[in-house]
Amino acid sequence: MACRAAISLPGLTRPLKPSSSVSGRISSGSAPPSKPYRSLRHLLLVPSRFHLPLPSSSHFRPFSCASSAFPVAAMSSSSSYQKELAAAKKAASLAARLCQTVQKAILKSDVHSKADKSPVTVADYGSQAIVSLVLNKELPSESFSLVAEEDSADLQKDDAHETLERITVLVNDTLSSEYNTTVSGKDVLAAIDSGKSEGGPHGRHWVLDPIDGTKGFLRGDQYAIALALLDEGKVVLGVLACPNLPHTSIANVDAHYSENQIGCLFYATTDEGAYLQSLNDSSATKINVSTVDNPAEASFFESYEAAHSLHDLSKAIAVKLGVQAPPVRIDSQAKYGALARGDGAIYLRFPHKGYREKIWDHAAGSIVVTEAGGIATDAAGNHLDFSKGRHLDLDTGIIVSNKKLMPALLNAVQESIRAQSASHL
Repeated sequence: MACRAAISLPGLTRPLKPSSSVSGRISSGSAPPSKPYRSLRHLLLVPSRFHLPLPSSSHFRPFSCASSAFPVAAMSSSSSYQKELAAAKKAASLAARLCQTVQKAILKSDVHSKADKSPVTVADYGSQAIVSLVLNKELPSESFSLVAEEDSADLQKDDAHETLERITVLVNDTLSSEYNTTVSGKDVLAAIDSGKSEGGPHGRHWVLDPIDGTKGFLRGDQYAIALALLDEGKVVLGVLACPNLPHTSIANVDAHYSENQIGCLFYATTDEGAYLQSLNDSSATKINVSTVDNPAEASFFESYEAAHSLHDLSKAIAVKLGVQAPPVRIDSQAKYGALARGDGAIYLRFPHKGYREKIWDHAAGSIVVTEAGGIATDAAGNHLDFSKGRHLDLDTGIIVSNKKLMPALLNAVQESIRAQSASHL
């Protein structure tokens, strides 16, 4: 993607020091640079269409390796994924901090109303680099495989040097609250390209969508940093950082929230339940899906963008099921988090013909929902299979609900699909 808009963080002039390492792991970067990096202000003020405020300490707490900001006390001591969970929560939260910084700048400008999407490109790359670097730092003895959306090909083009520098600045500024180190542009490229794994049924593979819901991100609405871990083809851990999701139910679509009332971190590990904490707070609460068993009382989520899901089919299913409430349309895997805590009871996704679902669009959300007591299947009732590589090969769509509603929901889905197919003959 073309990267034309510049990003400015006023007041920061701390120079960056390049690292001698290009492995993608965080290194000390203590050697003085042979060619000094330009200052943050110089890098990011051309043109100064919008400015990025520094992350406020009231929005994010500093995270240290021994910090209680990422507790695992709520999880059973028998969990075999505690260190991976702590690392994943830290990585997703730091990536959320970078994304929040960029989104605030977008909302103070007119960029989101134009074709220029470079700010979301910078955030996408920066988020993926942060997650890769943090996971490598926190789990240094683990073999590392990452299945992720982005690669660095566009950033290695001759005209992308300034964009890469902007990303490197944002990554270093974000990491500085946690690590006494600096990474170079080469480190950032290596970190991004660590996401080229194909996944599969054997071994452990991290799965990442660095910004799920890019259109929501540009509008100032919902998006998520979605990180999961596959172990022998099964999703065993998931973290959803949702910086704009309110702490309370989104069922009231007209409600307004202050900054200290938004920002959610959902997480789950296999057989340990699902939990929710604020991005600002370390205290976690166990969450459960809705217990609604009457379809007439159920509300459902679907994609905000009609291009992402067949709204007409969802409407037909809701009518057949007897759902009374209008759909709640929001972007990203924030839908999975909202459903996992009981904001609604049904999530329907029916992509347009020919689209193949990516595993990073559903891995983290699916385990959060299932560990909260829900169930996620395709339209035929098959459980989602994340062991086939980078794609999910599905029957028609994805259906998520509680176990009480699922039989009637699947029946309505299948009848509606047959009726729609017959009408097109």
